[in-house]
Amino acid sequence: MNVHSQLIHSLEARYYTDPSHFEREKDGLLARTWQFAGHTSLLQKPGDYFTIDIAGESIVCLKDREGVLRAYFNVCQHRAHQLVQGEGNTKLLVCPYHSWTYELTGGLRSGPNVKSVPGFDRNQICLSTVQIEDFCGFLFVNLDPNAKPMDAWFPNVREELRSFVPHIDRLQPLEWVEIEENCNWKVSVENYSECYHCPINHPTFATGVIKPETYDIQPQGYCLRHTTECQNLERMTYEIDLDSNEHAGDYSSWFLWPLFSFQVYPGNILNTYHWRAVDVDHVVVWRGWYTIDGVDSEVVRRLAVQDRSTTVEEDIYLVESVQRGLKSRGYKPGPLVLDPACGVHSEHSVQALQGWMREA
Repeated sequence: MNVHSQLIHSLEARYYTDPSHFEREKDGLLARTWQFAGHTSLLQKPGDYFTIDIAGESIVCLKDREGVLRAYFNVCQHRAHQLVQGEGNTKLLVCPYHSWTYELTGGLRSGPNVKSVPGFDRNQICLSTVQIEDFCGFLFVNLDPNAKPMDAWFPNVREELRSFVPHIDRLQPLEWVEIEENCNWKVSVENYSECYHCPINHPTFATGVIKPETYDIQPQGYCLRHTTECQNLERMTYEIDLDSNEHAGDYSSWFLWPLFSFQVYPGNILNTYHWRAVDVDHVVVWRGWYTIDGVDSEVVRRLAVQDRSTTVEEDIYLVESVQRGLKSRGYKPGPLVLDPACGVHSEHSVQALQGWMREA
């Protein structure tokens, strides 16, 4: 047997550089997977709403008068004007074009002079719905009406998150950090999904937050579960109380394919990544930091600054260099480093990720 034939090679460059491939992703993969929309703190009262762009579509998420979470394509069923912009609170959804008015439950309530139209039945007209789920206080939408629920995609994640962050229902965003990266979204996601590069490129993270030698990543449904131990306490860049919780000394991350990750830093500090694919060469990444009731925290503020100035900045350089390299005629996809023992020096997580990409 040819040993070389057993090697698993990385994806071809066209997956990351071909604009037509990105358009197919937008119409397919990105429209058929669970995408982060916003935190539940945006929808605290009946009538609260916000809009978000997902896979080229504008979506409005809201809480109706009965407190039910709903999501719709943000388009009037009359002549296609968008219904709302940004965020706010409203009793009804009123189209700015001709004042066609919809209940928060999606049904048409009224429209100027529509009763004069023979056979017009407002009960036959309603907004197009989008699936929405509350996942531990984080709202996700899926444009595929037949998509399986998130617990089927990401088994056990909800329960594990609650064990690592017992107060997760009380969390609110403290700080959002927006990062623009000049690369394909998959380059950024792949970089996030392996720590083979961490000891070389992330000295602060690798020596002041985690122990790289304990780092491992394993698939869990369409989730990549990262686990490691915290660094020795005298080397940590911030103080933690190991007795405060059974997972106080652990780091864990749950990457939810394709564009979101929950991270719990030692000390049970929750932070998140979510990616928004702009075009074939650009992605925007948001880092979210959370505290109980959104109360200010010097530790979390300092961690956000440390993270932005070290790990994030280091990753921007890496992923943008990779994107440039993918366009080189000299690049031929090399074999992934697949250690049967897994661990920090293995790319088995990238193999899983690229398998999902091929499948999609």
